[in-house]
Amino acid sequence: MASSMAFKPFTGLRQSTPATSPETPTFFKTIKISPIIKAGLTSPKVAGRNLRVAVIGGGPAGGCAAETLAKGGIETFLFERKLDNCKPCGGAIPLCMVGEFDLPVDIIDRKVTKMKMISPSNVAVDIGRTLKPHEYIGMVRREVLDQYLRERAAGSGATVINGLFLKMDIPKSPSAPYQLHYTAYDGKTGAAGEKRTLEVDAVIGADGANSRVAKSISAGDYEYAIAFQERIKIPDSKMTYYEDLAEMYVGDDVSPDFYGWVFPKCDHVAVGTGTVTHKSDIKKFQLATRIRAMDKIEGGKIIRVEAHPIPEHPRPKRVQGRVALVGDAAGYVTKCSGEGIYFAAKSGRMCAEAIVEGSENGKRMVNEADLRKYLQKWDKKYWPTYKVLDVLQKVFYRSDPAREAFVEMCADEYVQKMTFDSYLYKTVVPGNPLDDLKLAVRTVGSLVRAYGLKREMEKIDA
Repeated sequence: MASSMAFKPFTGLRQSTPATSPETPTFFKTIKISPIIKAGLTSPKVAGRNLRVAVIGGGPAGGCAAETLAKGGIETFLFERKLDNCKPCGGAIPLCMVGEFDLPVDIIDRKVTKMKMISPSNVAVDIGRTLKPHEYIGMVRREVLDQYLRERAAGSGATVINGLFLKMDIPKSPSAPYQLHYTAYDGKTGAAGEKRTLEVDAVIGADGANSRVAKSISAGDYEYAIAFQERIKIPDSKMTYYEDLAEMYVGDDVSPDFYGWVFPKCDHVAVGTGTVTHKSDIKKFQLATRIRAMDKIEGGKIIRVEAHPIPEHPRPKRVQGRVALVGDAAGYVTKCSGEGIYFAAKSGRMCAEAIVEGSENGKRMVNEADLRKYLQKWDKKYWPTYKVLDVLQKVFYRSDPAREAFVEMCADEYVQKMTFDSYLYKTVVPGNPLDDLKLAVRTVGSLVRAYGLKREMEKIDA
């Protein structure tokens, strides 16, 4: 696909990865973990200043990356065009993220302790019975979360630039700077903004599914879904129903390959759906989601409509030279659940940690070997999670009978415990072998019953 840059070897310094080194392909085929690159004992010191790094994109990935860099002694520039951006996102975050990223309780709109999974035939299964008293799924608004993380990065020493990244000039030598071209909107430049440039030593692309940083390094394309969401202000009497409850709808009517959702926010609900295979029908699926939830959102007023692409697998290339991709720009959204907030924040932090470590807190130049350490850790830690969810989506989201079987499985407490433990703490929880065998038998039984019911219904319709 895209070509890789190769730097010539140079004596006494760490050598960049050769152009022929394999990049990790998609997580959903046979994966090759990023190659281990042995770094040298020394790298060139940065003269008269600290290492300079630009983070493009001010969402969870960019905010967490910028904070980590700034705390680690890096001169950090965080670019974001829309400082009040409201990404169309369900806004669910796992419990581990609250503690791991030290998020204050007041930015969490709702603590969801109950969920309903609703089948194509409107069979509703209550899930969440295995949650412990202190466990919950956090619901946030992206404009609130993102602003908080940016402000925290600024408080740690990062320079936040209200600007639109346009392109960058790739350096000709291993220690020459990247020249970034952007349009600044700082209140002094007028509505049209002002064209400016900035030289930095490394770049983190956290600029979403349509990443311009990814294009700058020819990172390749990926399949993507369209997420469509409406924020609906419903009467207080109906909002009480969603006080600590979220709903997920499955069925060909709401999405042929994903699900519809109703997630509670502070004073409204977010109603949405998504699809990869039938993007042009997204508004039809959204209407179906509203119809499925009609009784519970009746009398509601749409206060915001949002749509956005969501990656379906990692890009063919995520690191080149001193440029790395994180979050949606790298393709870190899970199949089946469509979750991306935690993985965005985590990848931003892990990438920044690799730069801080490789630069000895900003005192030395970094190279591709340093950034690839982030990829190695990421792939080793999270590949199993992505693979499991990919398999689940392929098995259970392919037809309405399979979805009926999936919802039936969700009633099983063992399934709920495994699912929530894995989601809340971001690890693939090992199961009990005997219980796993019983679950496999029940899964097959559910699928057989669902397809048997479909055949009988087809006979009646005929």
